[in-house]
Amino acid sequence: MNLIPFSFRIVFSKLLYILIAIAIAVSFWILLNTFDKLLFFSPVWTFYLPEDAIPGFILTNISSILLGILISMNIYVIKDAKLKISNKSSLLSGTTLGILSSTCASCSSVGFAIISTLGGTGIAISNFLEVYTIPLRIVSILILVYALYLIHNKLTKSCVIK
Repeated sequence: MNLIPFSFRIVFSKLLYILIAIAIAVSFWILLNTFDKLLFFSPVWTFYLPEDAIPGFILTNISSILLGILISMNIYVIKDAKLKISNKSSLLSGTTLGILSSTCASCSSVGFAIISTLGGTGIAISNFLEVYTIPLRIVSILILVYALYLIHNKLTKSCVIK
């Protein structure tokens, strides 16, 4: 019995899509860990993982890997698949939603922009995002898994019967 889904074998049989997935996963790993204040570039490159940040770090790793796989599969569907896709923007909606919900907006300079732009409402939004970071990341992982399920179905069950 083969444990790797057929859609993964189709997409990742080409080296280009493996490299795209790795590049995107590493990029998002760096970005998300920088936002979480775990990765520092100044004055020297430093990675610091305190004990209370371990759950967030694990969820960040999972999100980064899923984003790399999902974006690579979306690129495959848009570029190489012989599917008739009426709305290509719908392919990227799950990816975009996963990216937005996995970043900790209140943990970075984005949080200060929200606060300064929206005033008291921005403080409430920033506080909500900070308090519910772990549940929001779990929701983002679920959204990414669902988007992977949809792209898997699009690749494996896309036959046209006339």
